[in-house]
Amino acid sequence: MAPPISLRVLVVDDDHDVTEALTELVRMLGHACEGAYDGETAIELAREAPPDLVLCDLSLPGLDGCDVARTLRAEPRTARTRLIALTGFSDPSAVADAIAAGFHAHVTKPLSLDSLEALLAKEAARASA
Repeated sequence: MAPPISLRVLVVDDDHDVTEALTELVRMLGHACEGAYDGETAIELAREAPPDLVLCDLSLPGLDGCDVARTLRAEPRTARTRLIALTGFSDPSAVADAIAAGFHAHVTKPLSLDSLEALLAKEAARASA
């Protein structure tokens, strides 16, 4: 099996502190990372340089996280991008809505460093397979 690769990650959260912190942590773990504070910017960044992985909050101003997922799924360049909802909403309906919108997984905030590292390692291993 090939060693895990470095991922291109897009972090999307309207809380600037969350976005800045997660972006820096992802970089410290060896991956390229950009941040966006709203759905429109996230879609624009993904169109310019499709990421391997998007960590996206569900509650965003303008286009919410589910809108972002549906848009990225509908576009050929981003249709295969891995999408993970990273949100404070943990009720079953939020999880179901996220999965129905096209997210591959739903993770509840806050995300520990160990959990982030494991999530990125799993996605990198999947990408290198």
